Amino acid sequence: MIRVTVWNEYVHEREYEGIRKVYPKGIHGCIAEFLETNEDIRVQCVTLDMPNQGLSEELLRDTDVLIWWSHARQEEITDENVRLVQEHVFAGMGLIALHSAHFSKVMKTLLGTTMTLSWRDGDREKLWCTAPWHPIAKDVPACIDILQEEMYGEFFDIPKPDDVIFTGWFAGGEVFRSGCTFTRGYGKIFYFQPGHEEYPIYHMPEIQKIITNAVRWAMPLRRLQAVPECRHITGTE
Repeated sequence: MIRVTVWNEYVHEREYEGIRKVYPKGIHGCIAEFLETNEDIRVQCVTLDMPNQGLSEELLRDTDVLIWWSHARQEEITDENVRLVQEHVFAGMGLIALHSAHFSKVMKTLLGTTMTLSWRDGDREKLWCTAPWHPIAKDVPACIDILQEEMYGEFFDIPKPDDVIFTGWFAGGEVFRSGCTFTRGYGKIFYFQPGHEEYPIYHMPEIQKIITNAVRWAMPLRRLQAVPECRHITGTE
């Protein structure tokens, strides 16, 4: 059984009626709903407004893969919670960062760059699979047409990825490394760009397939029993 925790700010869905109509159960609820159709995946959801921002040592010890969606309140995450997530990733917990979570304190800390990019309001995106051999791309079409999405474009200030699995092309001509993997300590990280809150992208079967594949890929093969201090682990054995 793969134990998944979906962490979501859960701000936009409550503040804006249009977004609430797209995700009436919150983005976390939508993701949990399609993941739970898989018998080998167990899901729990936590949100920013919960005690200690929904995070704890006990919760992360009971998490094989953490899915993170954030946007409006990125800077409100405490440094202590950033350290807690970082240490569990280094110990082997998988992390999937979705859409604007590229700019979360968790991702900036783990990857060590500014995570800045070019962006503008909605556009059509063609999401091309550029590493079809990768497990995250299993049974995924060569190209996924996303009719409306927030444009993310290069330059994307990230360290060199282990693999670039998906590359986005936007109608305005921009391109973007839309699906990238990284390794930190014993933990696997997948950043996936599609998923602006205004559009029903997480309802798309192809996007659901990619996230489900990513959960199985990020499942730790090895998990340290004692969570290490982050500075003591810089790579895998």
